[in-house]
Amino acid sequence: MIVKDTGTWSVELAAEVLLGAEASCAEIEPLSDSWGDFDLAAAYAVQDETLRRRLDRGERLAGVKLGLTSRAKQQRMGISSPLTAWLTDAMVLPSGAAVPRDQLIHPRAEPEIVFVLGSRLAGPGVSAVTALAAVESVWCGIEVIDSRYRDFRFTLPDVVADNASSGAFVTGPVGVAPAGLDLSLEGCLLEVNGQVVDSATGAAVQGHPAEALALAANDLGRRGLALEPGWTVLTGGMTDAVACPAGVSVAAHFSSLGSVFLP
Repeated sequence: MIVKDTGTWSVELAAEVLLGAEASCAEIEPLSDSWGDFDLAAAYAVQDETLRRRLDRGERLAGVKLGLTSRAKQQRMGISSPLTAWLTDAMVLPSGAAVPRDQLIHPRAEPEIVFVLGSRLAGPGVSAVTALAAVESVWCGIEVIDSRYRDFRFTLPDVVADNASSGAFVTGPVGVAPAGLDLSLEGCLLEVNGQVVDSATGAAVQGHPAEALALAANDLGRRGLALEPGWTVLTGGMTDAVACPAGVSVAAHFSSLGSVFLP
């Protein structure tokens, strides 16, 4: 779908500029600075166009990520609404791999509770209970986010178009069945260079990570899409993100899900 040009901008041009900034590790100014009628509908059209181009160049759709699901992240970015975006296999980091800093502009890391789906989940009308029933396994994870916008400055449509600041992600070594877990109480300690810098529980993510999963299913449902079996879903940062330039290592230790490390 093409949203009509506003000034010099179009969906195709915005997708080209964002993917070009990603490929060259070059910051750009927010689209909203010069796209006068830039709304969420246009932003999601841009996001979908960047996905189409990723798939055309050989990437495989791997799932969905949620952004700005915690109050800490919303306050940090000055944005009040969660959002959804796409994951591809090119964003997956093998366990033990380092942050791909040469491919990123200003990487930041945040701990996440990660779901792998066992069955299809289609909105609208999905509840947290229904969403959790579709989960095959739960993992600990760290997402490395990387905005293409200068100084991480953006509006909600800007960050939606930029695929929710997608960069890379890594999960822990073992997935856990959701039965018996209380994910609202799942604790996490975030370490930078071996020092604890933040902590949170799963309740930081929309009250319960399954609420974030339901939000994703319902958001996609309004767009005629669904979450598919085998997909990975990143439910959103539990804490504020921490910068991870060269020389910085990050670890997240979860109470039931184990630990994950990023050198």
